[in-house]
Amino acid sequence: MAPRNWQTIDRDLDRLTRVEVVAMFIGKPIAAVGFALAFLVIIAGFGLSRFGFDSQALIITFGAVFAGYMALNIGANDVANNMGPAVGARVLRVGVAITIAAICEAAGAILAGGKVTATVASNIVDPSMIANSTDFMRVMLSSSIAAAIWVNIATSIRAPVSTTHSVIGAVVGAGLMAAGVGAVNWITLGQIATSWLISPVMGGVIAALFLGAIKTLIVYRTDKLRAARRWLPVFLGIMGGTFSAFLLIKGLNRVLDVPVGTALIIGAGVGLCAYAAAVPVIAAQSRDMENRNRSIKQLFRLPLIVSAALLSFAHGANDVANAVGPLAGIIAAANSGAVVSSADIPFWIMCVGAVGISLGLMAFGPRLIRLVGRQITKLNAMRAFSVALATALTVLIASVLGMPVSSTHIAIGAVFGVGLFREWFVARRRRAKQIAEPEVLQVAKEEYKRRRLVRRSHLLTILIAWIITVPAAGTVSCLMYLLFGLVF
Repeated sequence: MAPRNWQTIDRDLDRLTRVEVVAMFIGKPIAAVGFALAFLVIIAGFGLSRFGFDSQALIITFGAVFAGYMALNIGANDVANNMGPAVGARVLRVGVAITIAAICEAAGAILAGGKVTATVASNIVDPSMIANSTDFMRVMLSSSIAAAIWVNIATSIRAPVSTTHSVIGAVVGAGLMAAGVGAVNWITLGQIATSWLISPVMGGVIAALFLGAIKTLIVYRTDKLRAARRWLPVFLGIMGGTFSAFLLIKGLNRVLDVPVGTALIIGAGVGLCAYAAAVPVIAAQSRDMENRNRSIKQLFRLPLIVSAALLSFAHGANDVANAVGPLAGIIAAANSGAVVSSADIPFWIMCVGAVGISLGLMAFGPRLIRLVGRQITKLNAMRAFSVALATALTVLIASVLGMPVSSTHIAIGAVFGVGLFREWFVARRRRAKQIAEPEVLQVAKEEYKRRRLVRRSHLLTILIAWIITVPAAGTVSCLMYLLFGLVF
Protein backbone atom coordinates (compact mmCIF):
# COMPACT_ATOMS: atom_id res chain seq x y z
CA MET A 1 0.00 0.00 0.00
CA ALA A 2 1.27 3.48 -0.80
CA PRO A 3 2.02 5.72 2.19
CA ARG A 4 -0.50 8.40 3.07
CA ASN A 5 1.99 11.21 2.47
CA TRP A 6 2.86 9.92 -1.00
CA GLN A 7 3.83 12.84 -3.24
CA THR A 8 4.04 12.97 -7.03
CA ILE A 9 5.06 15.70 -9.45
CA ASP A 10 1.96 15.23 -11.58
CA ARG A 11 -1.22 16.20 -9.69
CA ASP A 12 -3.40 13.85 -11.74
CA LEU A 13 -1.06 10.99 -10.96
CA ASP A 14 -1.24 11.96 -7.29
CA ARG A 15 -5.03 11.75 -7.41
CA LEU A 16 -4.88 8.34 -9.06
CA THR A 17 -2.45 7.11 -6.41
CA ARG A 18 -4.79 8.20 -3.62
CA VAL A 19 -7.71 6.46 -5.37
CA GLU A 20 -5.65 3.26 -5.47
CA VAL A 21 -4.93 3.53 -1.75
CA VAL A 22 -8.62 3.95 -0.95
CA ALA A 23 -9.55 1.09 -3.29
CA MET A 24 -7.08 -1.23 -1.58
CA PHE A 25 -8.40 -0.26 1.85
CA ILE A 26 -12.00 -0.90 0.82
CA GLY A 27 -11.19 -3.95 -1.26
CA LYS A 28 -9.65 -6.03 1.54
CA PRO A 29 -12.87 -6.75 3.46
CA ILE A 30 -14.76 -7.22 0.19
CA ALA A 31 -12.17 -9.76 -0.96
CA ALA A 32 -12.47 -11.60 2.36
CA VAL A 33 -16.25 -11.86 2.00
CA GLY A 34 -15.79 -12.97 -1.59
CA PHE A 35 -13.48 -15.82 -0.62
CA ALA A 36 -15.90 -16.91 2.10
CA LEU A 37 -18.86 -16.89 -0.31
CA ALA A 38 -16.87 -18.84 -2.90
CA PHE A 39 -16.06 -21.45 -0.24
CA LEU A 40 -19.74 -21.82 0.65
CA VAL A 41 -20.78 -22.00 -3.02
CA ILE A 42 -18.26 -24.79 -3.60
CA ILE A 43 -19.71 -26.70 -0.64
CA ALA A 44 -23.26 -26.22 -1.96
CA GLY A 45 -22.27 -27.44 -5.41
CA PHE A 46 -20.56 -30.48 -3.95
CA GLY A 47 -23.59 -31.29 -1.78
CA LEU A 48 -26.10 -31.02 -4.61
CA SER A 49 -23.96 -33.13 -6.95
CA ARG A 50 -23.40 -35.78 -4.29
CA PHE A 51 -26.83 -36.03 -2.65
CA GLY A 52 -29.34 -34.74 -5.21
CA PHE A 53 -32.36 -32.48 -4.87
CA ASP A 54 -34.99 -34.28 -2.76
CA SER A 55 -36.01 -32.87 0.63
CA GLN A 56 -33.53 -34.87 2.71
CA ALA A 57 -30.74 -34.14 0.25
CA LEU A 58 -31.49 -30.42 0.49
CA ILE A 59 -31.31 -30.62 4.29
CA ILE A 60 -27.89 -32.28 3.99
CA THR A 61 -26.72 -29.64 1.52
CA PHE A 62 -27.98 -26.83 3.77
CA GLY A 63 -26.24 -28.55 6.67
CA ALA A 64 -22.97 -28.72 4.74
CA VAL A 65 -23.15 -25.05 3.76
CA PHE A 66 -23.83 -23.91 7.31
CA ALA A 67 -21.18 -26.26 8.69
CA GLY A 68 -18.77 -24.36 6.46
CA TYR A 69 -20.26 -21.06 7.63
CA MET A 70 -19.83 -22.10 11.26
CA ALA A 71 -16.23 -23.14 10.59
CA LEU A 72 -15.52 -19.73 9.08
CA ASN A 73 -16.87 -18.04 12.19
CA ILE A 74 -14.89 -20.31 14.51
CA GLY A 75 -11.73 -19.30 12.68
CA ALA A 76 -12.69 -15.63 12.79
CA ASN A 77 -13.51 -15.59 16.50
CA ASP A 78 -12.03 -18.41 18.56
CA VAL A 79 -8.48 -18.60 17.22
CA ALA A 80 -7.73 -15.03 18.34
CA ASN A 81 -7.41 -16.32 21.89
CA ASN A 82 -4.47 -18.54 20.94
CA MET A 83 -2.47 -16.16 18.75
CA GLY A 84 -3.54 -12.77 20.13
CA PRO A 85 -1.06 -12.74 23.05
CA ALA A 86 1.91 -13.62 20.79
CA VAL A 87 0.91 -10.84 18.38
CA GLY A 88 0.34 -8.37 21.19
CA ALA A 89 3.78 -9.15 22.59
CA ARG A 90 5.25 -8.42 19.14
CA VAL A 91 6.79 -11.87 19.07
CA LEU A 92 4.87 -12.68 15.88
CA ARG A 93 3.49 -10.43 13.18
CA VAL A 94 -0.17 -10.86 12.39
CA GLY A 95 0.49 -12.54 9.04
CA VAL A 96 2.98 -15.03 10.49
CA ALA A 97 0.69 -15.77 13.43
CA ILE A 98 -2.24 -16.42 11.09
CA THR A 99 -0.14 -18.76 8.95
CA ILE A 100 1.05 -20.78 11.97
CA ALA A 101 -2.45 -20.91 13.44
CA ALA A 102 -4.06 -21.93 10.14
CA ILE A 103 -1.62 -24.82 9.72
CA CYS A 104 -1.97 -25.99 13.32
CA GLU A 105 -5.76 -25.63 13.34
CA ALA A 106 -6.11 -27.64 10.13
CA ALA A 107 -3.67 -30.28 11.39
CA GLY A 108 -5.52 -30.60 14.67
CA ALA A 109 -8.89 -30.87 12.94
CA ILE A 110 -7.82 -33.49 10.38
CA LEU A 111 -5.32 -35.53 12.41
CA ALA A 112 -6.92 -35.40 15.84
CA GLY A 113 -10.51 -34.32 15.22
CA GLY A 114 -11.74 -37.87 15.60
CA LYS A 115 -13.88 -40.14 13.46
CA VAL A 116 -16.93 -40.04 15.73
CA THR A 117 -18.65 -37.08 17.34
CA ALA A 118 -21.63 -36.57 19.61
CA THR A 119 -24.51 -35.11 17.64
CA VAL A 120 -26.05 -33.29 20.61
CA ALA A 121 -23.73 -30.84 22.33
CA SER A 122 -22.46 -32.13 25.67
CA ASN A 123 -25.50 -34.42 25.99
CA ILE A 124 -27.46 -31.30 26.77
CA VAL A 125 -30.58 -32.62 25.00
CA ASP A 126 -31.78 -36.24 25.15
CA PRO A 127 -31.96 -37.49 21.52
CA SER A 128 -34.36 -40.29 22.44
CA MET A 129 -37.07 -37.72 23.23
CA ILE A 130 -37.03 -36.32 19.68
CA ALA A 131 -39.89 -37.91 17.77
CA ASN A 132 -38.34 -38.86 14.44
CA SER A 133 -35.30 -38.45 12.20
CA THR A 134 -36.81 -35.49 10.31
CA ASP A 135 -37.30 -33.52 13.53
CA PHE A 136 -33.80 -34.50 14.60
CA MET A 137 -32.32 -33.22 11.35
CA ARG A 138 -34.20 -29.94 11.78
CA VAL A 139 -32.78 -29.62 15.30
CA MET A 140 -29.23 -30.18 14.03
CA LEU A 141 -29.65 -27.81 11.09
CA SER A 142 -31.27 -25.09 13.20
CA SER A 143 -28.53 -25.40 15.83
CA SER A 144 -25.75 -25.10 13.26
CA ILE A 145 -27.27 -22.00 11.63
CA ALA A 146 -28.14 -20.26 14.91
CA ALA A 147 -24.72 -20.84 16.48
CA ALA A 148 -22.98 -19.57 13.35
CA ILE A 149 -25.16 -16.46 13.17
CA TRP A 150 -24.51 -15.59 16.81
CA VAL A 151 -20.73 -16.09 16.54
CA ASN A 152 -20.79 -13.91 13.41
CA ILE A 153 -22.62 -11.16 15.29
CA ALA A 154 -20.18 -11.42 18.20
CA THR A 155 -17.21 -11.18 15.84
CA SER A 156 -18.71 -8.08 14.18
CA ILE A 157 -18.91 -6.32 17.57
CA ARG A 158 -15.40 -7.55 18.42
CA ALA A 159 -16.43 -9.81 21.29
CA PRO A 160 -14.57 -13.13 21.64
CA VAL A 161 -17.21 -15.70 22.67
CA SER A 162 -17.26 -19.45 23.17
CA THR A 163 -18.37 -21.33 20.06
CA THR A 164 -19.06 -24.36 22.26
CA HIS A 165 -21.47 -22.37 24.40
CA SER A 166 -23.05 -20.96 21.25
CA VAL A 167 -23.71 -24.51 20.01
CA ILE A 168 -25.06 -25.53 23.42
CA GLY A 169 -27.47 -22.60 23.48
CA ALA A 170 -28.59 -23.32 19.93
CA VAL A 171 -29.19 -27.02 20.68
CA VAL A 172 -31.19 -26.10 23.78
CA GLY A 173 -33.39 -23.73 21.76
CA ALA A 174 -34.14 -26.19 18.96
CA GLY A 175 -34.43 -29.09 21.43
CA LEU A 176 -37.09 -27.23 23.41
CA MET A 177 -39.11 -26.74 20.24
CA ALA A 178 -38.71 -30.37 19.14
CA ALA A 179 -39.06 -32.28 22.41
CA GLY A 180 -40.14 -29.91 25.17
CA VAL A 181 -38.65 -28.84 28.49
CA GLY A 182 -38.13 -32.40 29.71
CA ALA A 183 -35.60 -33.18 26.99
CA VAL A 184 -33.07 -30.65 28.28
CA ASN A 185 -30.52 -31.77 30.86
CA TRP A 186 -30.86 -28.73 33.10
CA ILE A 187 -28.32 -29.99 35.65
CA THR A 188 -25.60 -30.18 33.02
CA LEU A 189 -26.63 -26.77 31.70
CA GLY A 190 -26.35 -25.37 35.22
CA GLN A 191 -22.87 -26.83 35.62
CA ILE A 192 -21.81 -25.21 32.38
CA ALA A 193 -23.23 -21.86 33.50
CA THR A 194 -21.28 -22.15 36.75
CA SER A 195 -18.10 -22.75 34.79
CA TRP A 196 -18.64 -19.44 32.97
CA LEU A 197 -18.04 -17.70 36.29
CA ILE A 198 -15.28 -19.89 37.68
CA SER A 199 -13.04 -20.57 34.67
CA PRO A 200 -12.19 -16.95 33.66
CA VAL A 201 -11.40 -16.06 37.27
CA MET A 202 -9.28 -19.19 37.62
CA GLY A 203 -7.42 -18.41 34.39
CA GLY A 204 -6.83 -14.81 35.49
CA VAL A 205 -5.54 -15.80 38.92
CA ILE A 206 -3.16 -18.45 37.53
CA ALA A 207 -1.84 -16.05 34.87
CA ALA A 208 -1.26 -13.37 37.52
CA LEU A 209 0.57 -15.88 39.73
CA PHE A 210 2.86 -16.92 36.88
CA LEU A 211 3.61 -13.32 35.97
CA GLY A 212 4.25 -12.46 39.63
CA ALA A 213 6.62 -15.42 39.94
CA ILE A 214 8.51 -14.40 36.79
CA LYS A 215 8.88 -10.82 38.04
CA THR A 216 9.92 -11.86 41.54
CA LEU A 217 12.30 -14.67 40.61
CA ILE A 218 13.85 -13.22 37.44
CA VAL A 219 12.97 -9.67 36.39
CA TYR A 220 13.59 -7.85 39.70
CA ARG A 221 16.79 -9.68 40.52
CA THR A 222 20.12 -7.82 40.36
CA ASP A 223 21.66 -10.51 38.14
CA LYS A 224 18.72 -11.17 35.82
CA LEU A 225 20.56 -13.59 33.52
CA ARG A 226 21.75 -15.76 36.39
CA ALA A 227 18.20 -15.87 37.74
CA ALA A 228 16.90 -16.73 34.26
CA ARG A 229 19.38 -19.63 33.95
CA ARG A 230 18.08 -20.96 37.24
CA TRP A 231 14.35 -20.39 36.98
CA LEU A 232 13.42 -20.24 33.30
CA PRO A 233 14.08 -24.00 32.83
CA VAL A 234 11.65 -24.56 35.70
CA PHE A 235 8.94 -22.58 33.90
CA LEU A 236 9.69 -24.43 30.66
CA GLY A 237 9.46 -27.74 32.51
CA ILE A 238 6.05 -26.70 33.84
CA MET A 239 5.09 -25.71 30.30
CA GLY A 240 6.25 -29.03 28.83
CA GLY A 241 4.41 -31.08 31.42
CA THR A 242 1.25 -29.00 31.24
CA PHE A 243 0.99 -29.01 27.47
CA SER A 244 1.76 -32.73 27.20
CA ALA A 245 -1.06 -33.64 29.57
CA PHE A 246 -3.28 -30.93 28.02
CA LEU A 247 -2.83 -32.36 24.51
CA LEU A 248 -3.46 -35.93 25.65
CA ILE A 249 -6.67 -34.96 27.46
CA LYS A 250 -8.03 -32.17 25.23
CA GLY A 251 -6.10 -32.33 21.94
CA LEU A 252 -5.75 -36.02 21.13
CA ASN A 253 -8.67 -37.32 23.17
CA ARG A 254 -10.74 -38.06 20.06
CA VAL A 255 -8.13 -40.46 18.64
CA LEU A 256 -6.34 -41.67 21.79
CA ASP A 257 -8.16 -42.93 24.87
CA VAL A 258 -5.70 -41.97 27.60
CA PRO A 259 -6.98 -41.95 31.21
CA VAL A 260 -6.52 -38.71 33.08
CA GLY A 261 -4.13 -40.27 35.60
CA THR A 262 -1.96 -41.70 32.85
CA ALA A 263 -1.93 -38.36 31.04
CA LEU A 264 -0.77 -36.60 34.20
CA ILE A 265 2.03 -39.13 34.74
CA ILE A 266 3.17 -38.75 31.12
CA GLY A 267 3.00 -34.97 31.51
CA ALA A 268 5.17 -35.12 34.62
CA GLY A 269 7.75 -37.19 32.76
CA VAL A 270 7.77 -34.84 29.78
CA GLY A 271 8.06 -31.88 32.15
CA LEU A 272 11.20 -33.33 33.78
CA CYS A 273 12.69 -34.00 30.35
CA ALA A 274 11.85 -30.47 29.22
CA TYR A 275 13.53 -29.05 32.31
CA ALA A 276 16.68 -31.11 31.74
CA ALA A 277 16.83 -30.08 28.07
CA ALA A 278 16.17 -26.41 28.83
CA VAL A 279 19.06 -25.98 31.29
CA PRO A 280 21.90 -26.13 28.72
CA VAL A 281 19.83 -24.38 26.03
CA ILE A 282 19.03 -21.37 28.23
CA ALA A 283 22.64 -21.24 29.41
CA ALA A 284 23.87 -21.13 25.80
CA GLN A 285 21.27 -18.56 24.68
CA SER A 286 22.00 -16.19 27.57
CA ARG A 287 25.79 -16.42 27.43
CA ASP A 288 26.38 -13.24 25.40
CA MET A 289 23.26 -11.33 26.44
CA GLU A 290 23.21 -8.09 28.43
CA ASN A 291 21.78 -8.04 31.94
CA ARG A 292 18.58 -6.27 30.85
CA ASN A 293 14.84 -6.97 30.76
CA ARG A 294 15.01 -6.99 26.97
CA SER A 295 17.26 -10.05 27.12
CA ILE A 296 14.86 -11.86 29.43
CA LYS A 297 11.97 -11.14 27.07
CA GLN A 298 14.04 -12.57 24.21
CA LEU A 299 14.39 -15.86 26.09
CA PHE A 300 10.59 -16.19 26.31
CA ARG A 301 9.95 -15.71 22.58
CA LEU A 302 10.35 -19.30 21.33
CA PRO A 303 8.43 -20.90 24.23
CA LEU A 304 5.58 -18.46 23.56
CA ILE A 305 5.46 -19.36 19.86
CA VAL A 306 5.45 -23.09 20.66
CA SER A 307 2.69 -22.70 23.25
CA ALA A 308 0.52 -20.67 20.85
CA ALA A 309 0.95 -23.32 18.14
CA LEU A 310 0.03 -26.14 20.53
CA LEU A 311 -3.05 -24.25 21.71
CA SER A 312 -4.14 -23.86 18.08
CA PHE A 313 -3.61 -27.57 17.40
CA ALA A 314 -5.70 -28.54 20.43
CA HIS A 315 -8.36 -26.00 19.47
CA GLY A 316 -8.64 -27.39 15.94
CA ALA A 317 -8.93 -30.94 17.28
CA ASN A 318 -11.71 -30.05 19.71
CA ASP A 319 -13.73 -27.25 18.15
CA VAL A 320 -13.98 -28.66 14.62
CA ALA A 321 -16.81 -30.80 16.05
CA ASN A 322 -18.77 -27.60 16.77
CA ALA A 323 -18.84 -26.98 13.03
CA VAL A 324 -19.22 -30.47 11.57
CA GLY A 325 -20.94 -32.37 14.40
CA PRO A 326 -24.48 -31.31 13.45
CA LEU A 327 -23.79 -32.13 9.78
CA ALA A 328 -22.50 -35.60 10.72
CA GLY A 329 -25.68 -36.14 12.72
CA ILE A 330 -27.88 -35.01 9.81
CA ILE A 331 -26.20 -37.43 7.40
CA ALA A 332 -26.35 -40.32 9.89
CA ALA A 333 -30.05 -39.71 10.53
CA ALA A 334 -30.78 -39.47 6.80
CA ASN A 335 -28.99 -42.75 6.10
CA SER A 336 -30.45 -44.71 9.03
CA GLY A 337 -33.87 -43.09 9.25
CA ALA A 338 -33.48 -42.91 13.03
CA VAL A 339 -32.41 -40.46 15.70
CA VAL A 340 -28.71 -40.92 16.56
CA SER A 341 -26.66 -39.87 19.58
CA SER A 342 -23.28 -40.11 17.83
CA ALA A 343 -22.17 -40.28 14.23
CA ASP A 344 -19.17 -41.07 12.07
CA ILE A 345 -17.50 -38.07 10.48
CA PRO A 346 -16.60 -38.71 6.81
CA PHE A 347 -13.25 -37.33 5.74
CA TRP A 348 -14.80 -34.75 3.40
CA ILE A 349 -16.81 -33.30 6.28
CA MET A 350 -13.68 -32.98 8.40
CA CYS A 351 -12.00 -31.19 5.49
CA VAL A 352 -14.91 -28.73 5.34
CA GLY A 353 -14.33 -27.92 9.00
CA ALA A 354 -10.54 -27.70 8.73
CA VAL A 355 -10.51 -25.54 5.61
CA GLY A 356 -13.33 -23.35 6.92
CA ILE A 357 -11.56 -22.64 10.22
CA SER A 358 -8.31 -21.79 8.45
CA LEU A 359 -10.03 -19.62 5.82
CA GLY A 360 -12.10 -17.81 8.45
CA LEU A 361 -8.96 -17.11 10.43
CA MET A 362 -7.09 -15.71 7.43
CA ALA A 363 -10.03 -13.66 6.11
CA PHE A 364 -11.60 -12.30 9.29
CA GLY A 365 -9.31 -13.18 12.21
CA PRO A 366 -6.91 -10.20 12.37
CA ARG A 367 -9.44 -7.82 14.04
CA LEU A 368 -9.98 -10.01 17.09
CA ILE A 369 -6.34 -11.07 17.19
CA ARG A 370 -5.38 -7.41 17.57
CA LEU A 371 -8.14 -6.86 20.14
CA VAL A 372 -7.04 -9.76 22.35
CA GLY A 373 -3.34 -9.05 21.92
CA ARG A 374 -3.14 -5.26 21.98
CA GLN A 375 -6.34 -3.52 23.02
CA ILE A 376 -7.24 -5.09 26.37
CA THR A 377 -3.87 -4.58 28.04
CA LYS A 378 -0.28 -4.17 26.90
CA LEU A 379 1.50 -7.51 26.57
CA ASN A 380 5.13 -8.48 26.27
CA ALA A 381 6.69 -11.93 25.87
CA MET A 382 6.62 -12.71 29.60
CA ARG A 383 3.01 -11.61 30.05
CA ALA A 384 1.86 -13.45 26.93
CA PHE A 385 3.72 -16.59 28.06
CA SER A 386 1.88 -16.37 31.38
CA VAL A 387 -1.44 -16.12 29.53
CA ALA A 388 -0.73 -19.15 27.30
CA LEU A 389 0.53 -21.31 30.15
CA ALA A 390 -2.35 -20.31 32.42
CA THR A 391 -4.86 -21.17 29.69
CA ALA A 392 -3.48 -24.68 29.21
CA LEU A 393 -3.07 -25.30 32.96
CA THR A 394 -6.58 -24.07 33.78
CA VAL A 395 -8.14 -26.29 31.10
CA LEU A 396 -6.09 -29.20 32.44
CA ILE A 397 -7.19 -28.61 36.04
CA ALA A 398 -10.82 -28.25 34.95
CA SER A 399 -10.62 -31.50 32.96
CA VAL A 400 -9.23 -33.36 35.96
CA LEU A 401 -12.05 -31.97 38.13
CA GLY A 402 -14.66 -32.76 35.46
CA MET A 403 -15.63 -29.11 34.96
CA PRO A 404 -17.05 -28.17 31.52
CA VAL A 405 -15.07 -25.04 30.61
CA SER A 406 -14.44 -22.84 27.61
CA SER A 407 -10.84 -22.15 26.56
CA THR A 408 -12.08 -18.82 25.16
CA HIS A 409 -13.32 -17.66 28.57
CA ILE A 410 -10.13 -18.87 30.23
CA ALA A 411 -7.79 -17.16 27.76
CA ILE A 412 -9.64 -13.84 27.97
CA GLY A 413 -9.74 -14.14 31.75
CA ALA A 414 -5.97 -14.74 31.73
CA VAL A 415 -5.37 -11.60 29.64
CA PHE A 416 -7.44 -9.51 32.04
CA GLY A 417 -5.72 -11.21 34.98
CA VAL A 418 -2.31 -10.16 33.71
CA GLY A 419 -3.49 -6.58 33.18
CA LEU A 420 -5.15 -6.28 36.58
CA PHE A 421 -2.07 -7.75 38.24
CA ARG A 422 0.02 -5.07 36.56
CA GLU A 423 -2.35 -2.38 37.88
CA TRP A 424 -2.08 -3.78 41.41
CA PHE A 425 1.69 -4.09 41.16
CA VAL A 426 2.13 -0.52 39.87
CA ALA A 427 -0.12 0.85 42.63
CA ARG A 428 1.83 -1.10 45.23
CA ARG A 429 5.15 0.28 43.98
CA ARG A 430 3.71 3.81 43.86
CA ARG A 431 2.57 3.61 47.47
CA ALA A 432 5.98 2.28 48.49
CA LYS A 433 7.77 5.40 47.22
CA GLN A 434 6.45 7.43 50.14
CA ILE A 435 6.19 10.76 48.31
CA ALA A 436 6.67 13.53 50.86
CA GLU A 437 4.78 16.44 49.27
CA PRO A 438 0.99 16.00 49.50
CA GLU A 439 0.35 17.94 46.29
CA VAL A 440 2.78 15.71 44.37
CA LEU A 441 1.13 12.66 45.84
CA GLN A 442 -2.29 13.94 44.75
CA VAL A 443 -1.05 14.49 41.20
CA ALA A 444 0.36 10.99 41.19
CA LYS A 445 -2.99 9.57 42.32
CA GLU A 446 -4.92 11.45 39.65
CA GLU A 447 -2.43 10.45 36.99
CA TYR A 448 -2.71 6.84 38.08
CA LYS A 449 -6.49 6.92 37.79
CA ARG A 450 -6.25 8.24 34.23
CA ARG A 451 -3.67 5.66 33.21
CA ARG A 452 -5.43 2.39 33.86
CA LEU A 453 -3.59 -0.61 32.39
CA VAL A 454 -6.77 -2.52 31.46
CA ARG A 455 -9.48 -1.14 29.18
CA ARG A 456 -12.72 -1.52 31.12
CA SER A 457 -14.90 -0.89 28.06
CA HIS A 458 -13.73 -4.14 26.47
CA LEU A 459 -14.38 -6.01 29.71
CA LEU A 460 -18.01 -4.82 29.76
CA THR A 461 -18.60 -5.69 26.09
CA ILE A 462 -17.12 -9.17 26.48
CA LEU A 463 -19.03 -9.92 29.69
CA ILE A 464 -22.34 -8.92 28.13
CA ALA A 465 -21.61 -11.08 25.08
CA TRP A 466 -20.79 -14.05 27.31
CA ILE A 467 -23.97 -13.63 29.35
CA ILE A 468 -26.31 -13.49 26.37
CA THR A 469 -24.56 -16.16 24.25
CA VAL A 470 -26.78 -19.08 25.26
CA PRO A 471 -30.14 -17.22 25.22
CA ALA A 472 -29.28 -15.40 21.98
CA ALA A 473 -28.22 -18.57 20.15
CA GLY A 474 -31.20 -20.41 21.60
CA THR A 475 -33.69 -17.77 20.44
CA VAL A 476 -32.32 -17.77 16.91
CA SER A 477 -32.38 -21.58 16.91
CA CYS A 478 -36.06 -21.61 17.93
CA LEU A 479 -36.91 -19.33 15.02
CA MET A 480 -34.87 -21.43 12.60
CA TYR A 481 -36.60 -24.63 13.76
CA LEU A 482 -40.03 -23.10 13.19
CA LEU A 483 -38.96 -21.83 9.78
CA PHE A 484 -37.61 -25.19 8.66
CA GLY A 485 -40.80 -26.82 9.91
CA LEU A 486 -42.63 -24.85 7.22
CA VAL A 487 -40.08 -25.60 4.50
CA PHE A 488 -39.15 -29.25 5.09
